[in-house]
Amino acid sequence: MCGIYGITVKDPEFIQSFIDICKHRGPDGESVWTSDTVTLGHNLLSIMASPDQSQQPWKTPKGNMLVYNGEIFNYYELKQKHTNFVDTTGCDTELLAWGLDTFGLNFIDEIDSMHGFAYYEVAKKQITLSRDHAGIKPVYYAEIDQGLVFGSEIKGMLDKVPGSHTVDKLAMSCLAYTGINATRNTCFSGIKKLLAGETKVYNIANKKFIETKRIFIKPTSDHYFAPIEFKKMAKKTVEMCSIGQRKIGVFLSGGLDSSLIAHELNKLKKPAVTFTNMMRPNIVTEEDFNSDANAAGELAKVEGYQHLVVKVTPDTVVNSWNDSIYYMEQPMYNQSVAMYYYTNKVLHDNSIVVTMAGDMGDEILGGYPKYWKLKQAEYLERMIGKKRIESWDDVLTLWMQRIKRPLAGFMMGGTLSKKDVFEELKKCYPDDLWNPKDPVASYMALDCVTQVPEEFFMRNDKFGMAFGMEGRFPLATKMFMQYCMSIPSFQKIGIEKFQTKLPTKRAYENVLPEIIIKKEKTGWTVPLGYWLAKGRSTRLTDFYNNALKDKGGLGIIKASAKAGKSLVPSWIVSDWIKKYKMKI
Repeated sequence: MCGIYGITVKDPEFIQSFIDICKHRGPDGESVWTSDTVTLGHNLLSIMASPDQSQQPWKTPKGNMLVYNGEIFNYYELKQKHTNFVDTTGCDTELLAWGLDTFGLNFIDEIDSMHGFAYYEVAKKQITLSRDHAGIKPVYYAEIDQGLVFGSEIKGMLDKVPGSHTVDKLAMSCLAYTGINATRNTCFSGIKKLLAGETKVYNIANKKFIETKRIFIKPTSDHYFAPIEFKKMAKKTVEMCSIGQRKIGVFLSGGLDSSLIAHELNKLKKPAVTFTNMMRPNIVTEEDFNSDANAAGELAKVEGYQHLVVKVTPDTVVNSWNDSIYYMEQPMYNQSVAMYYYTNKVLHDNSIVVTMAGDMGDEILGGYPKYWKLKQAEYLERMIGKKRIESWDDVLTLWMQRIKRPLAGFMMGGTLSKKDVFEELKKCYPDDLWNPKDPVASYMALDCVTQVPEEFFMRNDKFGMAFGMEGRFPLATKMFMQYCMSIPSFQKIGIEKFQTKLPTKRAYENVLPEIIIKKEKTGWTVPLGYWLAKGRSTRLTDFYNNALKDKGGLGIIKASAKAGKSLVPSWIVSDWIKKYKMKI
């Protein structure tokens, strides 16, 4: 895992400064390559091969240049398939370089990976940027007078992009209305991101993008569930994601997805530890008790894992808050950002380099109560002959209603309208994911390309890479997503009573502990609002009150309080404005 950086002019000083700002992403090496046309940079976190064998920028067999951040999980399968590929390093970068030279962009369809890469074709004077199918690894870019500037993080390019310290109204409006910035814009004006599955080709001479390619994992709903087959696919995807030479830390949330991963990983006898968070004080009781932590501990005990409990307290939030705002780069509608940052720090302090988590499981297997409600409504609507979801526009409309408490006003000199945001989302997410035979599956598929990459995977990349750690998500491989999204939603979600994620429960009901199978879905979140409302920490209360008074945050928290809107997300936005010296 690494960081990639580039600009379409000769400017090694700028790229070196970019690397220096993002040195946390790779402690195992760094390098800059430059020509009269392009400058590329890279820092390295070595997972599969030795650092000496995997240094980048990488010169391809045809003399092109590649900077790559990621892992190819079907690496060994592709080596067997392409017998004319000569492996000299054991590094997946070498395979990717050969494949792009040999097959062009079609090779992206073959790889099952998480990635962000830039591929410079010297003769054509064009550069290709690509983000993986699930959006696990980010790629940011900006078109400036000099040409194109891009990288794995935003902070290193801010001074290069005119106007970037001005808040982007489209991005912030989408965040305000939906809780997620799912647009192509970032919250920094002028800086954009590749969407999940997107690849763009930039012509350096003409200073414009000339081609865009997009991979969508479609909800086909054309394959019936079978428990034996499901377990076989689950085992395969965990095995694919366990490649490498580093010890693995498994996030145990107490839920089905992370438990499945821990179970299958244990069967592979891979060196690993498990860990979970415990809130103290907990929202349920003042005792050191947490249902998720108890369930996770039971699973770890049954599987025989060394298990680490990360205690999260109000002091944790105060101590980690400012750093979490900085590394997060863009505001999130999530009160647990400090917890995520702190948890990754604890793992790093315990010598973990690779982590695994169950993200994407709920979206492809119907794990959220909202999916059950939609399925129930669909069933009842069928009885009366009137449907609420009859088109892709209906899916987008429903998705934009996903949070009950939008951010107030949006205090930023005005927001764009919901209609404006809707029209932009239609451009970003066309009807490729629409399945008229299974509208609920279509809604789930939209979550796969919005909520998961732009919240879950983003926070993992930012906070994991802040400590030089690689996050992997076995349930988000291309292979496993395609399989699960071929199963109809009626086989994932019960109708008569509240039932979710039925494939996992039926496949593992006699394998995983009963407490895991029967436990209700709960969020892995810090009870920050509860701690503040109940006055559980004077230090936390004082910290919040100081933020409330600080005019540097443009009074956003105060405006939210008056409007009766979500306070913690507003607090995050307020401190992000201060941290990055943003203007309205």
